[in-house]
Amino acid sequence: MNTKIYLSSPHMGGTEQGYVNEAFETNWIAPLGPNVTGFEQSIKNYLKEGSHVAALSSGTAAIHLALILLGVERGDEVLCQTITFSASANPIAYQGATPIFVDSEPDTWNMCPHFLEEAIKARIKKGKKPKAIIVVHLYGMPYKIEEVTAVAKKYEIPVVEDSAEALGSSYKGRKCGTFGDISILSFNGNKIITTSGGGALVSKDPKIKEESIFLSTQARDDAPHYQHSHIGYNYRMSNVCAGIGRGQMEVLDEHVVLRRGMNSFYERIFKNVESVSVFKEPSSDFYSNHWLSCITLNNQFTEISTDEIRHTLDADNIECRPLWKPMHLQPIFKDAPYYGAKVAENLFNNGLCLPSGSNLTTGEKERIEVALKSIFKI
Repeated sequence: MNTKIYLSSPHMGGTEQGYVNEAFETNWIAPLGPNVTGFEQSIKNYLKEGSHVAALSSGTAAIHLALILLGVERGDEVLCQTITFSASANPIAYQGATPIFVDSEPDTWNMCPHFLEEAIKARIKKGKKPKAIIVVHLYGMPYKIEEVTAVAKKYEIPVVEDSAEALGSSYKGRKCGTFGDISILSFNGNKIITTSGGGALVSKDPKIKEESIFLSTQARDDAPHYQHSHIGYNYRMSNVCAGIGRGQMEVLDEHVVLRRGMNSFYERIFKNVESVSVFKEPSSDFYSNHWLSCITLNNQFTEISTDEIRHTLDADNIECRPLWKPMHLQPIFKDAPYYGAKVAENLFNNGLCLPSGSNLTTGEKERIEVALKSIFKI
């Protein structure tokens, strides 16, 4: 059998080992040390916009702390994009709050500003003004930032910008991860850069960074003994993982170029296939890192199903998966309110993620191309 071609596998740049070795040689193994500080500084320098960065154990931890810092408590409501990974929504449940899911718009596949406002009005009418909005840059594609921000400001609701998939993406030249009241990043193993597992919380307010570090290190009070006046969490990134991150930041721009190259690769393959649309930016204002390259099928022009494509690729040991299943269709959130139409649902039914790694070889790309051309008889 052919070797496995993964959807998005880790891609080391070569200098990571040196930073990790330094952590061992100096015995900085704990969740603090020069690599943590250096990694945070490198992200800060990359994002600019006066960003302050706290390196954490995961993007999920960052969303959880963001909700805590925004005062979300049991019984509150939080608006959340429905088409996303469950980690965007799960922290709402951690707080005992209720997620209010909002449909996508077809241009960026992200939160629809119209349905967002409709949801806010409806919840206020019910006497429950939402405490926060979690909006995602899906697959690296920036959401409609100006429109969503305008609605959030109109109703004075803070935005948690989920940039887990969008490090390296930008809108009108400004980096994703700098648009929210609080923003989050992920460095999970399949992301555009990785720290094995890890994430970050980003804010323009240095106090938010300080508070997130306090909460992420078990909320220990300033006392000679162990005293705690707040519930804390073990969410800080280790100095070892941060060492990997420092090396990865050195190749981030290169990885973005390579991921975008994979998107162009699929555009070329499907150039004359009217039944397939490759997910692209709606205008030059949007710059996606194309963390994952995705396609949607137009059933008016083909009888081929997404399942058929997926199973055929799997038979050749090529990983392919459906788009994120919308959260309002998930069993765990079946009772949560939802506002929208069927944009996200239709995307899920007709969309696929294709191998997108920055480390795919020429031979692997040839295998993918041959397999896809066979399926579509190109």
